[in-house]
Amino acid sequence: MMRTLSAKPVPPIWCPGCGDFSVLAAVKKAAANLKIPVHELVLVGGIGCSGSIHNFLEVNGIHALHGRLLAQAVGVKLANPALTVVAAGGDGDGYAIGMGHFIHAFKKNASILYLVMNNETYGLTKGQASPTSQLGYEGNVEPPFHSILTALSIPAPNFIARTFSGDPKSMTAILEEALRFNREGRGFAFVEDLSPCVTYNDTYKLWREKIVDVSALPGYDPTDRKTMFRLCLEQVEAGRLPVGVMHRPKEPGRDGLEVKLVGDRAGPVRTDIRLAPNLPAYEKLLATSAS
Repeated sequence: MMRTLSAKPVPPIWCPGCGDFSVLAAVKKAAANLKIPVHELVLVGGIGCSGSIHNFLEVNGIHALHGRLLAQAVGVKLANPALTVVAAGGDGDGYAIGMGHFIHAFKKNASILYLVMNNETYGLTKGQASPTSQLGYEGNVEPPFHSILTALSIPAPNFIARTFSGDPKSMTAILEEALRFNREGRGFAFVEDLSPCVTYNDTYKLWREKIVDVSALPGYDPTDRKTMFRLCLEQVEAGRLPVGVMHRPKEPGRDGLEVKLVGDRAGPVRTDIRLAPNLPAYEKLLATSAS
């Protein structure tokens, strides 16, 4: 008999007031609302404060390598498409060392949720400038990276959205939609959460003043990528922070990578590898090799 020992969730290590608490609560609420069985939910954590989120939930969790959480999350999904897979990390993890995987995730379009907690700083390593830091922060001389504009520039049937930790109700609704999108095999869902670091970069007040709900803008149409890119770019150029659903495919197709590669078959980890039922196939393979 094989026995396993499951690690129980531990109290979060985050500073009181950290925006990641809202993300943790929203993920729990969204999963509960969708009635996702605990054993079918996998959370792949990155590096940094946000990357420890899987330790605080009673789910299957993996602590990935720095910048490599998307590669591992895609691997989990392809190995067992029946699982609901969430990759969660920070802006430093995803937009610096992980940038290559970030870009390719949209093209690959595996049905996983990538949740990035953006606080515009490297909080765990004491507040250095990150790829999204504003000009002047800790001596930063580089303009900030805009993930939403990048996501909208890649023509793929993805779900794209941004939330704010100061509005957990809206965040929960968006995460529900994103997870539903994944569970229907429709493809990759990217949600960036504006999650302030109260210790090194407390932006709650500033971001509340700058946030704009894109659904209230004239011409809002999340099925029109060109329109949404223009609307978001205009808000960025005006110094505002667009939040909400930025893109959802017009046609509800099953475009996920796992659908194309695995189809309706069980994934590799659920394949029956016993000798008896596979013996004819093995013998045929051996015969082909011998000839």
